[in-house]
Amino acid sequence: MQEKNRTLQSNHKNKPKTLVKMGILLKNANYINPETFEFTKTNVVVDAGTNGGIRFVDDEADCPSHYETIDCEGKLVTKSFAVGHHHVYSALAKGMNAPKKNPTNFNEILEYIWWNLDKALDKEMIEASALATAMACAKAGSTFAIDHHASPNAIEGSLDIIANAFERVGVGHLLCYEITDRDGMEKAEQGLSETENYLKNRQALVGLHASFTVGDKSMRKAADLAEKYQTGVHIHVAEDGYDQTHAQENYGKRVVERLQDYGMLQSSKTIMGHCLHVDANERQIIQDSAAWVVQNTESNLNNQVGYFNSVQLAARTMLGTDGMHSDMLRSAQAAFFVGQGFDSIDFGSGYERFRKVHQYLAQNKFVGDGDNNLVVLDYDTPTEINSNNFLGHFVFGWRAAHVQHVISDGKLIVRNRVIQTVNEHEILEFTKEQGRRLWRKMD
Repeated sequence: MQEKNRTLQSNHKNKPKTLVKMGILLKNANYINPETFEFTKTNVVVDAGTNGGIRFVDDEADCPSHYETIDCEGKLVTKSFAVGHHHVYSALAKGMNAPKKNPTNFNEILEYIWWNLDKALDKEMIEASALATAMACAKAGSTFAIDHHASPNAIEGSLDIIANAFERVGVGHLLCYEITDRDGMEKAEQGLSETENYLKNRQALVGLHASFTVGDKSMRKAADLAEKYQTGVHIHVAEDGYDQTHAQENYGKRVVERLQDYGMLQSSKTIMGHCLHVDANERQIIQDSAAWVVQNTESNLNNQVGYFNSVQLAARTMLGTDGMHSDMLRSAQAAFFVGQGFDSIDFGSGYERFRKVHQYLAQNKFVGDGDNNLVVLDYDTPTEINSNNFLGHFVFGWRAAHVQHVISDGKLIVRNRVIQTVNEHEILEFTKEQGRRLWRKMD
Protein backbone atom coordinates (compact mmCIF):
# COMPACT_ATOMS: atom_id res chain seq x y z
CA MET A 1 0.00 0.00 0.00
CA GLN A 2 2.74 2.40 0.94
CA GLU A 3 4.65 1.65 -2.27
CA LYS A 4 1.63 2.64 -4.35
CA ASN A 5 1.31 5.88 -2.43
CA ARG A 6 4.96 6.78 -3.03
CA THR A 7 4.40 6.12 -6.73
CA LEU A 8 1.37 8.40 -6.73
CA GLN A 9 3.40 11.23 -5.23
CA SER A 10 6.37 10.54 -7.48
CA ASN A 11 4.26 10.68 -10.62
CA HIS A 12 2.94 14.05 -9.49
CA LYS A 13 6.41 15.46 -8.91
CA ASN A 14 7.85 14.15 -12.17
CA LYS A 15 5.14 15.41 -14.48
CA PRO A 16 6.57 17.64 -17.23
CA LYS A 17 6.18 21.33 -16.58
CA THR A 18 3.63 23.14 -18.71
CA LEU A 19 3.50 26.80 -19.63
CA VAL A 20 1.48 28.61 -16.95
CA LYS A 21 -0.57 31.51 -18.21
CA MET A 22 -0.40 34.77 -16.27
CA GLY A 23 -4.12 35.00 -15.75
CA ILE A 24 -7.61 34.34 -17.04
CA LEU A 25 -10.06 36.36 -19.12
CA LEU A 26 -13.73 35.70 -18.43
CA LYS A 27 -15.45 37.06 -21.54
CA ASN A 28 -19.06 38.23 -21.55
CA ALA A 29 -19.44 37.56 -17.84
CA ASN A 30 -22.43 38.55 -15.78
CA TYR A 31 -20.51 39.48 -12.62
CA ILE A 32 -22.35 39.62 -9.27
CA ASN A 33 -20.81 41.80 -6.58
CA PRO A 34 -20.80 39.49 -3.51
CA GLU A 35 -21.57 42.38 -1.14
CA THR A 36 -24.00 44.62 -3.02
CA PHE A 37 -25.51 42.03 -5.44
CA GLU A 38 -24.98 44.50 -8.28
CA PHE A 39 -24.97 42.73 -11.67
CA THR A 40 -22.43 43.90 -14.24
CA LYS A 41 -22.15 42.57 -17.81
CA THR A 42 -18.45 42.83 -18.57
CA ASN A 43 -15.18 41.07 -19.32
CA VAL A 44 -13.41 40.08 -16.10
CA VAL A 45 -9.61 40.06 -16.20
CA VAL A 46 -8.24 37.80 -13.46
CA ASP A 47 -4.58 38.12 -12.49
CA ALA A 48 -2.75 35.10 -11.06
CA GLY A 49 -1.02 34.94 -7.67
CA THR A 50 -1.95 35.17 -4.00
CA ASN A 51 -1.97 38.96 -4.30
CA GLY A 52 -3.67 39.01 -7.68
CA GLY A 53 -6.87 40.92 -8.28
CA ILE A 54 -9.60 41.32 -10.87
CA ARG A 55 -10.57 44.20 -13.12
CA PHE A 56 -13.46 44.87 -15.46
CA VAL A 57 -12.81 45.72 -19.12
CA ASP A 58 -15.73 46.69 -21.32
CA ASP A 59 -13.87 46.74 -24.62
CA GLU A 60 -12.58 43.29 -25.55
CA ALA A 61 -9.81 44.94 -27.58
CA ASP A 62 -8.31 46.17 -24.30
CA CYS A 63 -8.21 42.68 -22.78
CA PRO A 64 -4.83 40.90 -22.48
CA SER A 65 -4.47 38.50 -25.41
CA HIS A 66 -2.03 36.19 -23.62
CA TYR A 67 -4.50 35.31 -20.84
CA GLU A 68 -6.45 32.05 -20.95
CA THR A 69 -9.94 32.90 -22.22
CA ILE A 70 -13.25 31.42 -21.11
CA ASP A 71 -16.50 32.54 -22.70
CA CYS A 72 -19.02 33.12 -19.90
CA GLU A 73 -21.96 34.17 -22.03
CA GLY A 74 -25.14 33.31 -20.08
CA LYS A 75 -23.14 32.40 -16.96
CA LEU A 76 -22.92 34.05 -13.53
CA VAL A 77 -19.53 34.98 -12.05
CA THR A 78 -18.96 35.87 -8.41
CA LYS A 79 -16.60 35.45 -5.48
CA SER A 80 -15.88 31.79 -4.73
CA PHE A 81 -16.91 30.22 -1.42
CA ALA A 82 -14.98 29.17 1.70
CA VAL A 83 -15.53 26.63 4.50
CA GLY A 84 -15.40 28.05 8.03
CA HIS A 85 -14.99 24.71 9.86
CA HIS A 86 -14.08 21.38 8.27
CA HIS A 87 -12.70 17.98 9.29
CA VAL A 88 -10.44 16.41 6.66
CA TYR A 89 -10.17 13.30 8.80
CA SER A 90 -13.83 12.36 8.15
CA ALA A 91 -13.50 12.19 4.34
CA LEU A 92 -13.19 8.39 4.18
CA ALA A 93 -16.17 7.74 6.48
CA LYS A 94 -18.87 7.61 3.79
CA GLY A 95 -20.19 4.06 3.49
CA MET A 96 -18.20 2.60 6.38
CA ASN A 97 -19.66 -0.09 8.63
CA ALA A 98 -21.88 0.85 11.54
CA PRO A 99 -20.17 0.95 14.95
CA LYS A 100 -20.22 -2.26 17.01
CA LYS A 101 -22.31 -0.50 19.65
CA ASN A 102 -25.15 1.83 18.76
CA PRO A 103 -24.37 5.24 20.34
CA THR A 104 -26.98 6.52 22.75
CA ASN A 105 -25.52 9.98 23.41
CA PHE A 106 -22.99 12.45 22.00
CA ASN A 107 -20.06 11.08 24.01
CA GLU A 108 -20.71 7.61 22.63
CA ILE A 109 -20.92 8.99 19.09
CA LEU A 110 -17.41 10.38 19.60
CA GLU A 111 -16.08 7.25 21.28
CA TYR A 112 -17.52 4.58 18.99
CA ILE A 113 -17.38 6.44 15.69
CA TRP A 114 -15.09 9.45 15.37
CA TRP A 115 -12.43 8.62 17.97
CA ASN A 116 -12.34 5.09 16.60
CA LEU A 117 -11.81 6.50 13.10
CA ASP A 118 -9.19 9.13 13.89
CA LYS A 119 -7.09 6.63 15.89
CA ALA A 120 -6.96 4.36 12.83
CA LEU A 121 -5.60 7.01 10.47
CA ASP A 122 -2.06 6.72 9.13
CA LYS A 123 -0.17 9.06 6.81
CA GLU A 124 -1.47 7.47 3.60
CA MET A 125 -5.05 7.73 4.84
CA ILE A 126 -4.53 11.34 5.86
CA GLU A 127 -3.22 12.20 2.41
CA ALA A 128 -6.18 10.46 0.78
CA SER A 129 -8.61 12.27 3.09
CA ALA A 130 -7.04 15.64 2.33
CA LEU A 131 -7.02 15.09 -1.43
CA ALA A 132 -10.65 13.96 -1.39
CA THR A 133 -11.66 16.94 0.73
CA ALA A 134 -9.80 19.48 -1.38
CA MET A 135 -11.33 18.13 -4.59
CA ALA A 136 -14.81 18.13 -3.06
CA CYS A 137 -14.37 21.72 -1.87
CA ALA A 138 -13.20 22.86 -5.29
CA LYS A 139 -16.01 21.16 -7.21
CA ALA A 140 -18.57 22.72 -4.84
CA GLY A 141 -17.10 26.19 -5.41
CA SER A 142 -14.93 26.62 -2.29
CA THR A 143 -11.35 27.74 -2.82
CA PHE A 144 -10.46 27.97 0.88
CA ALA A 145 -11.08 25.76 3.92
CA ILE A 146 -10.44 26.18 7.63
CA ASP A 147 -9.75 22.68 8.94
CA HIS A 148 -9.59 21.08 12.38
CA HIS A 149 -7.59 17.82 12.19
CA ALA A 150 -7.10 14.78 14.44
CA SER A 151 -5.02 11.59 13.94
CA PRO A 152 -3.71 10.53 17.39
CA ASN A 153 -1.52 7.72 16.03
CA ALA A 154 -0.12 9.75 13.14
CA ILE A 155 0.40 13.24 14.54
CA GLU A 156 3.88 14.24 13.40
CA GLY A 157 3.84 15.80 9.94
CA SER A 158 0.08 15.41 9.53
CA LEU A 159 -0.56 19.12 8.93
CA ASP A 160 2.08 19.31 6.20
CA ILE A 161 0.50 16.28 4.51
CA ILE A 162 -2.86 18.06 4.46
CA ALA A 163 -1.37 21.37 3.33
CA ASN A 164 0.54 19.75 0.48
CA ALA A 165 -2.56 17.87 -0.68
CA PHE A 166 -4.67 21.03 -0.66
CA GLU A 167 -2.00 22.91 -2.58
CA ARG A 168 -1.82 20.17 -5.22
CA VAL A 169 -5.52 20.65 -5.87
CA GLY A 170 -5.26 24.44 -5.58
CA VAL A 171 -7.39 25.10 -2.49
CA GLY A 172 -6.25 27.57 0.17
CA HIS A 173 -6.17 26.48 3.80
CA LEU A 174 -5.92 27.47 7.45
CA LEU A 175 -5.13 24.35 9.46
CA CYS A 176 -4.73 23.22 13.05
CA TYR A 177 -4.16 20.00 14.93
CA GLU A 178 -6.73 19.02 17.57
CA ILE A 179 -4.77 19.03 20.86
CA THR A 180 -6.46 16.86 23.49
CA ASP A 181 -5.68 14.94 26.67
CA ARG A 182 -8.10 12.13 25.83
CA ASP A 183 -5.30 9.82 24.61
CA GLY A 184 -2.85 10.71 27.39
CA MET A 185 -0.42 13.53 28.05
CA GLU A 186 2.23 12.17 25.67
CA LYS A 187 -0.20 12.52 22.75
CA ALA A 188 -1.17 15.99 23.99
CA GLU A 189 2.50 17.00 23.91
CA GLN A 190 2.84 15.59 20.41
CA GLY A 191 -0.13 17.68 19.34
CA LEU A 192 1.46 20.79 20.79
CA SER A 193 4.77 20.00 19.05
CA GLU A 194 3.09 19.38 15.70
CA THR A 195 1.26 22.68 16.04
CA GLU A 196 4.40 24.67 16.83
CA ASN A 197 6.46 23.04 14.08
CA TYR A 198 3.77 23.87 11.56
CA LEU A 199 3.30 27.44 12.84
CA LYS A 200 6.99 28.14 12.29
CA ASN A 201 6.50 27.99 8.51
CA ARG A 202 2.82 28.46 7.70
CA GLN A 203 -0.31 30.35 8.72
CA ALA A 204 -2.29 28.26 11.19
CA LEU A 205 -4.35 28.21 14.36
CA VAL A 206 -3.82 26.36 17.63
CA GLY A 207 -6.38 23.58 17.65
CA LEU A 208 -8.09 22.17 20.74
CA HIS A 209 -10.72 19.45 20.74
CA ALA A 210 -13.09 20.72 23.44
CA SER A 211 -12.96 21.87 27.03
CA PHE A 212 -14.03 18.46 28.37
CA THR A 213 -10.97 16.71 26.89
CA VAL A 214 -8.38 19.42 27.59
CA GLY A 215 -7.05 19.84 31.13
CA ASP A 216 -5.56 22.99 32.61
CA LYS A 217 -1.97 22.05 31.77
CA SER A 218 -2.64 21.56 28.05
CA MET A 219 -4.99 24.55 27.96
CA ARG A 220 -2.29 26.79 29.40
CA LYS A 221 0.33 25.52 26.94
CA ALA A 222 -2.04 26.04 24.04
CA ALA A 223 -2.83 29.60 25.14
CA ASP A 224 0.90 30.34 25.47
CA LEU A 225 1.57 28.88 22.04
CA ALA A 226 -1.15 31.01 20.44
CA GLU A 227 0.28 34.11 22.09
CA LYS A 228 3.83 33.24 21.04
CA TYR A 229 2.84 32.99 17.36
CA GLN A 230 0.21 35.74 17.51
CA THR A 231 -2.60 33.49 16.37
CA GLY A 232 -5.90 32.23 17.73
CA VAL A 233 -7.33 28.93 18.89
CA HIS A 234 -9.85 26.77 17.06
CA ILE A 235 -12.01 24.76 19.47
CA HIS A 236 -15.41 23.07 19.75
CA VAL A 237 -17.49 24.92 22.34
CA ALA A 238 -20.63 23.59 24.05
CA GLU A 239 -21.54 21.37 21.12
CA ASP A 240 -23.30 19.14 23.63
CA GLY A 241 -24.54 19.92 27.14
CA TYR A 242 -21.94 17.57 28.63
CA ASP A 243 -19.21 20.10 27.76
CA GLN A 244 -20.82 22.54 30.19
CA THR A 245 -21.50 19.93 32.88
CA HIS A 246 -17.86 18.82 32.80
CA ALA A 247 -16.54 22.39 32.98
CA GLN A 248 -18.73 23.30 35.94
CA GLU A 249 -17.94 20.09 37.85
CA ASN A 250 -14.18 20.21 37.22
CA TYR A 251 -13.37 23.92 36.97
CA GLY A 252 -16.25 25.67 38.68
CA LYS A 253 -17.10 27.69 35.59
CA ARG A 254 -18.75 27.37 32.19
CA VAL A 255 -16.82 26.68 28.99
CA VAL A 256 -16.76 30.22 27.56
CA GLU A 257 -15.77 31.59 30.97
CA ARG A 258 -12.91 29.11 31.06
CA LEU A 259 -11.64 30.15 27.63
CA GLN A 260 -11.92 33.80 28.64
CA ASP A 261 -9.80 33.16 31.74
CA TYR A 262 -7.03 31.81 29.50
CA GLY A 263 -7.17 34.91 27.29
CA MET A 264 -8.22 32.94 24.25
CA LEU A 265 -11.12 35.22 23.34
CA GLN A 266 -8.96 38.33 22.98
CA SER A 267 -7.77 37.29 19.52
CA SER A 268 -9.89 37.97 16.45
CA LYS A 269 -8.30 34.81 15.01
CA THR A 270 -9.99 32.55 17.57
CA ILE A 271 -12.81 30.34 16.26
CA MET A 272 -15.38 28.66 18.50
CA GLY A 273 -17.30 25.87 16.82
CA HIS A 274 -21.01 25.25 17.53
CA CYS A 275 -21.76 27.30 20.71
CA LEU A 276 -25.14 25.63 21.11
CA HIS A 277 -25.38 25.27 24.89
CA VAL A 278 -24.22 28.70 26.00
CA ASP A 279 -26.11 30.82 28.52
CA ALA A 280 -26.83 34.54 28.53
CA ASN A 281 -23.62 35.45 30.35
CA GLU A 282 -21.51 33.45 27.91
CA ARG A 283 -23.27 35.09 24.98
CA GLN A 284 -22.43 38.48 26.44
CA ILE A 285 -18.79 37.44 26.87
CA ILE A 286 -18.67 36.31 23.23
CA GLN A 287 -20.31 39.50 22.04
CA ASP A 288 -17.79 41.60 23.98
CA SER A 289 -14.82 39.53 22.78
CA ALA A 290 -12.93 39.51 19.49
CA ALA A 291 -13.53 35.81 18.81
CA TRP A 292 -15.61 34.27 16.02
CA VAL A 293 -18.32 31.60 16.09
CA VAL A 294 -18.90 28.97 13.39
CA GLN A 295 -22.31 27.36 12.89
CA ASN A 296 -22.60 23.73 11.65
CA THR A 297 -26.29 23.01 11.28
CA GLU A 298 -26.31 19.60 9.56
CA SER A 299 -23.75 18.13 11.94
CA ASN A 300 -25.84 19.29 14.90
CA LEU A 301 -28.90 17.63 13.37
CA ASN A 302 -26.99 14.41 12.70
CA ASN A 303 -25.64 14.24 16.26
CA GLN A 304 -28.96 15.39 17.79
CA VAL A 305 -27.18 17.87 20.05
CA GLY A 306 -29.45 20.88 19.63
CA TYR A 307 -30.10 23.94 17.47
CA PHE A 308 -28.08 27.05 16.85
CA ASN A 309 -29.46 30.37 18.10
CA SER A 310 -27.73 33.53 16.90
CA VAL A 311 -28.78 35.83 19.76
CA GLN A 312 -25.69 37.91 20.69
CA LEU A 313 -23.57 35.78 18.33
CA ALA A 314 -24.55 36.66 14.76
CA ALA A 315 -22.25 39.65 14.20
CA ARG A 316 -19.21 37.35 13.98
CA THR A 317 -20.86 34.09 12.95
CA MET A 318 -19.73 32.18 9.89
CA LEU A 319 -20.74 28.81 8.50
CA GLY A 320 -18.95 25.47 8.31
CA THR A 321 -19.66 21.87 7.37
CA ASP A 322 -18.03 20.12 10.37
CA GLY A 323 -16.78 17.43 7.97
CA MET A 324 -20.30 16.36 6.93
CA HIS A 325 -19.52 17.39 3.33
CA SER A 326 -17.76 20.23 1.47
CA ASP A 327 -20.77 22.06 0.01
CA MET A 328 -21.18 25.52 1.50
CA LEU A 329 -24.32 26.31 -0.49
CA ARG A 330 -25.92 23.31 1.17
CA SER A 331 -24.71 24.48 4.60
CA ALA A 332 -26.17 27.95 4.08
CA GLN A 333 -29.53 26.63 2.96
CA ALA A 334 -29.68 24.19 5.89
CA ALA A 335 -28.94 27.03 8.32
CA PHE A 336 -31.79 29.04 6.82
CA PHE A 337 -34.41 26.30 6.74
CA VAL A 338 -33.65 24.80 10.15
CA GLY A 339 -33.33 28.28 11.62
CA GLN A 340 -36.94 29.11 10.82
CA GLY A 341 -37.99 27.27 13.95
CA PHE A 342 -35.03 27.88 16.24
CA ASP A 343 -33.14 31.00 15.17
CA SER A 344 -33.55 34.56 14.02
CA ILE A 345 -32.49 34.21 10.40
CA ASP A 346 -33.75 35.53 7.09
CA PHE A 347 -32.47 35.64 3.50
CA GLY A 348 -30.06 38.49 4.24
CA SER A 349 -28.59 37.20 7.48
CA GLY A 350 -28.29 33.68 6.06
CA TYR A 351 -26.27 34.96 3.13
CA GLU A 352 -24.25 37.21 5.45
CA ARG A 353 -23.18 34.22 7.55
CA PHE A 354 -22.29 32.37 4.34
CA ARG A 355 -19.91 35.20 3.40
CA LYS A 356 -18.57 36.08 6.88
CA VAL A 357 -15.64 33.69 6.50
CA HIS A 358 -14.12 36.07 3.95
CA GLN A 359 -14.31 38.89 6.50
CA TYR A 360 -12.64 36.66 9.10
CA LEU A 361 -9.77 35.82 6.72
CA ALA A 362 -9.29 39.41 5.54
CA GLN A 363 -9.50 40.92 9.03
CA ASN A 364 -6.74 38.62 10.23
CA LYS A 365 -4.60 38.96 7.08
CA PHE A 366 -4.65 35.28 6.18
CA VAL A 367 -3.61 34.74 2.56
CA GLY A 368 -5.34 32.66 -0.08
CA ASP A 369 -8.80 34.26 -0.31
CA GLY A 370 -8.15 37.26 -2.54
CA ASP A 371 -10.45 38.82 -5.11
CA ASN A 372 -9.06 36.50 -7.79
CA ASN A 373 -10.90 33.55 -6.27
CA LEU A 374 -14.02 33.18 -8.39
CA VAL A 375 -16.76 30.74 -9.29
CA VAL A 376 -18.61 30.53 -12.61
CA LEU A 377 -22.16 29.22 -12.29
CA ASP A 378 -24.16 27.68 -15.12
CA TYR A 379 -27.43 28.51 -13.42
CA ASP A 380 -30.34 27.34 -15.55
CA THR A 381 -33.00 29.37 -13.79
CA PRO A 382 -36.55 29.37 -15.22
CA THR A 383 -37.07 32.88 -13.83
CA GLU A 384 -35.19 36.15 -14.02
CA ILE A 385 -32.33 36.72 -11.58
CA ASN A 386 -31.26 40.26 -10.71
CA SER A 387 -29.96 42.31 -7.81
CA ASN A 388 -33.44 42.65 -6.32
CA ASN A 389 -34.24 38.94 -6.14
CA PHE A 390 -30.71 37.53 -5.86
CA LEU A 391 -31.16 36.30 -2.27
CA GLY A 392 -34.27 34.33 -3.21
CA HIS A 393 -32.27 32.52 -5.88
CA PHE A 394 -29.39 31.97 -3.46
CA VAL A 395 -31.63 30.27 -0.90
CA PHE A 396 -34.01 28.37 -3.18
CA GLY A 397 -32.12 27.96 -6.43
CA TRP A 398 -28.34 27.70 -6.30
CA ARG A 399 -26.80 24.25 -6.01
CA ALA A 400 -23.24 22.92 -6.15
CA ALA A 401 -24.26 21.25 -9.42
CA HIS A 402 -24.39 24.73 -10.99
CA VAL A 403 -20.65 25.24 -10.39
CA GLN A 404 -19.02 24.97 -13.80
CA HIS A 405 -15.60 26.63 -13.45
CA VAL A 406 -13.59 27.55 -10.35
CA ILE A 407 -10.65 29.94 -10.16
CA SER A 408 -8.29 29.91 -7.17
CA ASP A 409 -5.56 32.55 -6.81
CA GLY A 410 -6.16 33.42 -10.45
CA LYS A 411 -5.65 29.83 -11.67
CA LEU A 412 -8.31 27.62 -13.19
CA ILE A 413 -8.65 24.59 -10.90
CA VAL A 414 -12.05 23.37 -12.15
CA ARG A 415 -13.09 23.52 -15.81
CA ASN A 416 -16.46 22.21 -16.88
CA ARG A 417 -16.83 20.48 -13.49
CA VAL A 418 -13.53 18.59 -13.86
CA ILE A 419 -10.51 19.20 -11.60
CA GLN A 420 -7.62 20.55 -13.71
CA THR A 421 -4.72 20.37 -11.26
CA VAL A 422 -4.67 16.64 -10.45
CA ASN A 423 -5.84 13.39 -12.03
CA GLU A 424 -9.25 12.86 -10.45
CA HIS A 425 -9.53 9.21 -11.51
CA GLU A 426 -6.12 8.31 -10.17
CA ILE A 427 -6.76 10.05 -6.85
CA LEU A 428 -10.23 8.53 -6.38
CA GLU A 429 -8.76 5.07 -6.91
CA PHE A 430 -6.20 5.93 -4.24
CA THR A 431 -8.85 7.25 -1.82
CA LYS A 432 -11.01 4.15 -2.29
CA GLU A 433 -8.03 1.93 -1.51
CA GLN A 434 -7.20 3.92 1.62
CA GLY A 435 -10.86 3.92 2.65
CA ARG A 436 -10.96 0.12 2.50
CA ARG A 437 -7.78 -0.04 4.59
CA LEU A 438 -9.28 2.34 7.15
CA TRP A 439 -12.51 0.38 7.47
CA ARG A 440 -10.66 -2.92 7.94
CA LYS A 441 -8.48 -1.33 10.59
CA MET A 442 -11.50 0.10 12.42
CA ASP A 443 -13.24 -3.29 12.42
